[in-house]
Amino acid sequence: MTKIFITISAMVLCAVSGIAQKTAYFINPVIRGDVADPSIIRFGDEYYATGTSSEWAPYYPVFVSRDLVNWKQTGHIFNDQPEWTTSSFWAPEWYVHNGKVYVYYTARNKSNVSYIGVATADSPTGKFTDHGPVVEFGTEAIDAFVLEERGELYISWKAYGLDNRPIELLAAKLSRDGLKLDGEPFGLLVDDERQGMEGQHWFKKDGYYYLIYAIRGCCGADSDYAVSVARSKSLKGPYEKYRDNPILHGSDEIKSIGHGTLTTTPDGRMYYLCHAYSEGSGFYMGRQPHLQELRMGDDKWPHFVTGEYASFVQPMPAADCVQEPVVDFYDDFTCASLRHEWSWNYPYSDVEAVPEHGRLRLTGSPKGGYAGGEVLCLRPALPDYELTTSVNNRNESWKGVTMYGDHGNYIVFGSVGDRIGIKMIKDGKERMLSEVRLPGEAVHLRMTVEGGLPTGFAWSMDGRKWTPVELDMADGAKRSLVRWDRVARPGLYHEGATDAPAVFEYAILNYPGK
Repeated sequence: MTKIFITISAMVLCAVSGIAQKTAYFINPVIRGDVADPSIIRFGDEYYATGTSSEWAPYYPVFVSRDLVNWKQTGHIFNDQPEWTTSSFWAPEWYVHNGKVYVYYTARNKSNVSYIGVATADSPTGKFTDHGPVVEFGTEAIDAFVLEERGELYISWKAYGLDNRPIELLAAKLSRDGLKLDGEPFGLLVDDERQGMEGQHWFKKDGYYYLIYAIRGCCGADSDYAVSVARSKSLKGPYEKYRDNPILHGSDEIKSIGHGTLTTTPDGRMYYLCHAYSEGSGFYMGRQPHLQELRMGDDKWPHFVTGEYASFVQPMPAADCVQEPVVDFYDDFTCASLRHEWSWNYPYSDVEAVPEHGRLRLTGSPKGGYAGGEVLCLRPALPDYELTTSVNNRNESWKGVTMYGDHGNYIVFGSVGDRIGIKMIKDGKERMLSEVRLPGEAVHLRMTVEGGLPTGFAWSMDGRKWTPVELDMADGAKRSLVRWDRVARPGLYHEGATDAPAVFEYAILNYPGK
């Protein structure tokens, strides 16, 4: 099969999309794509971040940086799902104790209740050993954070407010090894204003204990997340809320912002990594990690350096730091294993994605009554892009590209038998939008996305001459791909028998307007 012509720069896995220049500022987000509830630590000479993976596997992506601005994904906390869990992998939180790296994370158990588990490794990129649940409290417990005080460990979390009581931040003493509770829970802060309260960072400085936490709605088109703070002279409180809360909130360019953790530079400066939605088409990129410097004011309250209104433009952490430009993604499937950027819909399908000698074999089987297919998706870096691939075989399975919101809401453009078709699944109901006859066995497929929504589909027999598919699809149908806590991802798709796989020869995610 003829491959699309690839430039020399793309053959080194990524095509550089511009020239990095030294400036006095950087542009948020520092990690592009949907990575909500980020956690950050400094370990050795490097910084590490992770965040929510929700209903995507592998679980909790891991990123590394030497300058806080430029990040590269290195892998995941878990490649295999912890035995006690079922779904909803939210809000992981790093902690370093006695030379080991801990991750306290939220997931649903076999009874479909969210609790907090813990895993350990020798480094942030090491193999994590899961130790099971550490906080099983009430009808839900999420958003862990650990504080060490005089050699004792304390864990805080959000009590969901599902127990006929308001949302509150609770805490308890941990055992010396950090793997189980060693005391009764006690209250830190109650949501008496009914604004919402979660995603706390708990730290001690200059004689005060501080809680930086998120308020209001976290997710979706109507979210209005913001960051507030409270303090106390005693670890167990009472905690006084800052009179001018919130200390960080949305602006004309940023829709909502919150749920993050702090790290410090070697010279003691504090940086807060949290997530934010962009206004406009940037909303369809999801909750992306933003970095903001935090300083203590003369009033002994923390304040963000660029003020209370969130801003894309932030002062560079170091004079010699250069922010790298967005790059294209190219995978020719010649590596022995999948690249870290790929993710799949684990709650609904057992997915088998195997690179073999420059081709990807994608197959699997649905789970739990799901009638759809297997997806292998990417987090795009910008709202305008093209996803191009080649399907290298013909059988009665669907094989192609997808824009995937969740198991009940997605679009597929692909080949099936001797036809090329587009179908949309909305609220679990399938509808064919277009269908043409496929003139050959193999075909190149391209999906164009503008402003975060699919706007065009085209096919080609040689990768050079493209035939657009006529399609009239309302924006409302496209927007249905955005789910309450995540946004749609582009990717590759297979639906059919396990012995009738999809075979792809390459995948390119490029950004024409960058």
